Amino acid sequence: MLLANSTDSMTGGGVPLSVTFDSPVDYLIFIYQILFATTAVLVAGTVVISILATRALRLQNRFIFMLNTSVCDTLVGFSVYYLGLFDVQEGYPSRNGTYNILSFLLGVNIMTFLFAQFDRYFAVCHPFIYTRFITRRVVISANIFCWLYVYAQRLLIFLPLSKQIQIYVFGIVVFQLIVITKVVMTVKLYFIIRYQLEREPPSADKESKKESLRIIIFVVISFLLLWCPSFVNIILRLLVGRGGLTFRNEATNLFAIMARLNAVCTPSVYIWGSPALREATVRTVWGRVCPRCKKKLEVKLPLHR
Repeated sequence: MLLANSTDSMTGGGVPLSVTFDSPVDYLIFIYQILFATTAVLVAGTVVISILATRALRLQNRFIFMLNTSVCDTLVGFSVYYLGLFDVQEGYPSRNGTYNILSFLLGVNIMTFLFAQFDRYFAVCHPFIYTRFITRRVVISANIFCWLYVYAQRLLIFLPLSKQIQIYVFGIVVFQLIVITKVVMTVKLYFIIRYQLEREPPSADKESKKESLRIIIFVVISFLLLWCPSFVNIILRLLVGRGGLTFRNEATNLFAIMARLNAVCTPSVYIWGSPALREATVRTVWGRVCPRCKKKLEVKLPLHR
């Protein structure tokens, strides 16, 4: 989660495009950003609409977390229409930046994934505590906290620059602890799937737990693989003070592009890993957009009435 300098170098003549179209690579970059933004909005937006339109999904805690991350991913897709198509540089120093309002969406996802991992851990390892204390209200409050915690850091723009940098360094250290916690929780959840759930008798609840744990593990692993290169580059450039790569803008920032790929990967894993969500997407979104496609999907994936 970058803490950007509040300086905005936008000129009176408007924000130039991210590329100059002097080479074929510039065209490829520009086209990629448009395709990626559109894909992220369509895929993540489909998950958002499906969960909101399906009461059975809204009542389950795990789908509340999916909804929160999918809202973030949809907004990430929309943000690429600016970050990817125009000459924007977030961070220190900022150029035509958004005060990191758009880039902080990744921070909301990171916090949400962490709470989702704890949610699945207590659901499987401590089911009595989970059913008693982890209510729907608690889960919704945790998701709201993710937004408040991340965007409360914008208040730092009112502090002197030296204080901003100190708090930023502290934030990096805290974030390292979060990443380590996520890795440990992912490993622990994997062994839970392999050993504990195999001992339970077959039931719908067991299959639901296996499904939700499988989804969260795939999501966290893909998130870490795609985001960690950017995180390491930030540490090398801003904390260590040596090494690391600097890019012309966000559109050409390879590490930022990798991190934003989560906006497509995460909702895709949700749809792949949850038959209930797949059914909801067919019934509420794609079945209405393309009735013929709905009939074909009903043959491959019989929908429950």
